[in-house]
Amino acid sequence: MSRSQPKLKPPPRPLFSCGIFRNCTQSVHSPTTPPSSAASFLQTPPLQSTQPPPPATCPPPPATGPSSSSSSSSSSASHSFTQWRFPLQHHHQYPPPPSEPQLHRSLSTDSAASTSVDLTEAFHAAELQFTSGERLQALRLLDRSLASADPTHQSPPLPAGVISGVVAALREAGTARAAAKVLLALTLSESYRRAAVQAGAIAAAVEAVAGAGLTTAKERALAAMELLCTVEEGAEEVRSNALATVALAGAVEGMSGRGRECGIGILAAIYGGEKAAEAPAEVARAVVVALQGECSARGRRKGAQLLRALKGTGRLDLTDVAEP
Repeated sequence: MSRSQPKLKPPPRPLFSCGIFRNCTQSVHSPTTPPSSAASFLQTPPLQSTQPPPPATCPPPPATGPSSSSSSSSSSASHSFTQWRFPLQHHHQYPPPPSEPQLHRSLSTDSAASTSVDLTEAFHAAELQFTSGERLQALRLLDRSLASADPTHQSPPLPAGVISGVVAALREAGTARAAAKVLLALTLSESYRRAAVQAGAIAAAVEAVAGAGLTTAKERALAAMELLCTVEEGAEEVRSNALATVALAGAVEGMSGRGRECGIGILAAIYGGEKAAEAPAEVARAVVVALQGECSARGRRKGAQLLRALKGTGRLDLTDVAEP
């Protein structure tokens, strides 16, 4: 008997042999996913193509609205222009910020002491400039320093060379305007008024008012003179000045605004009260003319007080003058 040899099993036939499903059966599946049966595979919807649809099927954009491509292009252009107009910071080298000592080099912890020292230094520098003949430069320095000084702080001593230089500049036509401004700034401080009177500021201010200078210089000279009249020496010097009464009467009649107001205030300061009997006749006439025209409320109040004082001494008949 011949021994029976085992039959060799033929290789398994592929599940599908047709060419339609050949590519599908060669797809890679997950090792954890069991192989699909023929029935389940046939029930699976076919895979969609990844290629975009043909252009003919896309509806054209409306004619009135901007397209997305043009909007994107405009945004990109704006971004490019911004980068070109404002370059990035790391493309440039900027200087380092100043250190703390550089920022506070000119500042002091005590503001009052700093203001006093600055004004003292300005006075010293202006005195040197007046001595060397640089009057306009000295006046400009004083103007800036006095404008920035704090009026609540104690004022440093006023050098004699500074106030004498300001008074001398007030008598010059080329520097009268700047000098009148500085003199007014100085007389705002009560501690400087007596020194200004002693330096001859009253006579220089009267000359500036009586002269043919600018109206601005005359107004500031009158304002400074009114402040100087708060000192008894100043008021007495105005009364004793032969040119003062005529100059003040002309300013009260001819000027307007602050000039007229300050002129009436000076006359009321030097001829008010008991001094009304010493007032010349042109004082009453100038005040009456000023009150009949345009005048500020303060000027009218000062003028009315002066006219009452003159009437009380019998030197003025106010029968035809209407009081405000």
